[in-house]
Amino acid sequence: MSAWVLPDHIADVLPSEARHIEELRRDFLDMARCYGYELVMPPLLEHLESLLSGSGEALDLQTFKLVDQLSGRMMGLRADSTPQVARIDAHLLNRKGVARLCYCGPVLHTLPGAPHATREPLQFGAEIYGHAGLEADIEVLSLALDCLRVARLEGPSIDLADARLVKSLLSGVPVTALQLGQLHAALAAKDSPELRALTANMPEQVRQGLLALVGLYGDQEVLLEAEKAIPPLPGVREALQNLKSLADRLEGARVTFDLSDSRGYSYYTGARFAIYASGASDALVRGGRYDKVGAVFGRNRPAAGFSLDLKALVAVVKQRPLQAAIRAPWRDDATLSAAIALLRAHGDIVVCVLPGHESEVDEFLCDRELIEVAGQWVVQSIN
Repeated sequence: MSAWVLPDHIADVLPSEARHIEELRRDFLDMARCYGYELVMPPLLEHLESLLSGSGEALDLQTFKLVDQLSGRMMGLRADSTPQVARIDAHLLNRKGVARLCYCGPVLHTLPGAPHATREPLQFGAEIYGHAGLEADIEVLSLALDCLRVARLEGPSIDLADARLVKSLLSGVPVTALQLGQLHAALAAKDSPELRALTANMPEQVRQGLLALVGLYGDQEVLLEAEKAIPPLPGVREALQNLKSLADRLEGARVTFDLSDSRGYSYYTGARFAIYASGASDALVRGGRYDKVGAVFGRNRPAAGFSLDLKALVAVVKQRPLQAAIRAPWRDDATLSAAIALLRAHGDIVVCVLPGHESEVDEFLCDRELIEVAGQWVVQSIN
């Protein structure tokens, strides 16, 4: 095997794709700033107990681990940025009011999330801490959709669910961690026979409510069906009303519901959403409410947010046109150098053509050229 062959599901990003990713990164950070979100840059590696504390425990199998040569302690390469941002909110900022934070950086996974997925996603995300109301849920979902809009994603579909439905049904019912995992797996797979077996000894009201969730997916009529099919236990009506309020704010968008989808059940505490699009094998964006994310760091604040992989997004959105540029000759000429410097200072892209390589500009659209007219360097359109 060649020494320069990369590991499976790890790849170089070549100029065209890199340009597109970088343009999206800038647009997304600008959009987040328009909403009032502040950029943070957590480190790529941390002490393992910090990365895997609390909700981060679910990331254990996805985290690369190594020994710190300075301290001898175990360290991990982050598999998700949210635990780090929760630590920043809890320990470093420690603000009394709302904190809006965003980030964009690589994360590393020991295993790919899908057959053709990268193990080195470029994760962009935004999170709001300190507000428990539906307004924060609406804001992060609106920001996610605005980011997809500037990415020129066509026909996104938003799927909504709420972690409180299952939690409300199981409230007061003794279940082990293993049983809870099996219940959520059966719900996610819509495996009614397995669910019947797992709930055989549960109260009939709880059993029927869990079994009803399996068939509750589709358009907004699902919420009306859910009000009839799910026992009105504490938390159920509030969860359904929140889902309706979220859907009502998404006029013109394609919205569906899947009330048995409980992925991330140990992480999400309320409404959660996934955004899909044609050409993508999995959700492009996942987010929702995860109020307990900062508890392990000593500050149990309300929290909501979302994240996405820019590499996965670039694969399904239209390629952007090449950036316009000015072609200039290469010459040892102080006047020419000054003209080029002035253009670049004004934000223009100026590509100097090296001798013998006049037609080798691939990643820019040279629609103008810098030419000498009567001893002056001027920009002229290329027909």
